[in-house]
Amino acid sequence: MNKVYLLIGGNMGDRLANLNEAINQIRAHAGSIEKISSVYETAAWGNVHQEAFFNQALLIQTPHTASQLMSILLDIEIKLGRKRTLPMGPRIIDIDIIYFNDAIIDIKDLTIPHPSMFKRNFVLIPLVEIAPNYLHPILNKSNFTLLSECSDECLVHKKINF
Repeated sequence: MNKVYLLIGGNMGDRLANLNEAINQIRAHAGSIEKISSVYETAAWGNVHQEAFFNQALLIQTPHTASQLMSILLDIEIKLGRKRTLPMGPRIIDIDIIYFNDAIIDIKDLTIPHPSMFKRNFVLIPLVEIAPNYLHPILNKSNFTLLSECSDECLVHKKINF
């Protein structure tokens, strides 16, 4: 079994219901969910002229390879209504693989660890909640250290405890 950290998020429609449905779909199609962070709200990052996002970090156990898992996650996004029309634009759901075991993967359409995760509070804060000591396999720093060194000024607010 593979140990995988995911970040799920969205800013369209009923954000909480969309996160819950993504969790149900991940459980049904991708693997067992071992840990779930609280729900955090943050202003949009990058394309800032849109609604705030809800985000959660998950730890899952999956029998799938990283490429297989990415395909499953993309299918879940489509099933939940995701349309990729504007880069960094509004979305019903977004599911990113942050870590896959301690693998370093850089192939077409899949880079793990997620290449920008250490620059984004909205990724690091929920990740630190469930895996503060997990080491980034390239930077060799814990998630907690990455958060303490992060220069992102975007505020992240805990909305719902899990």
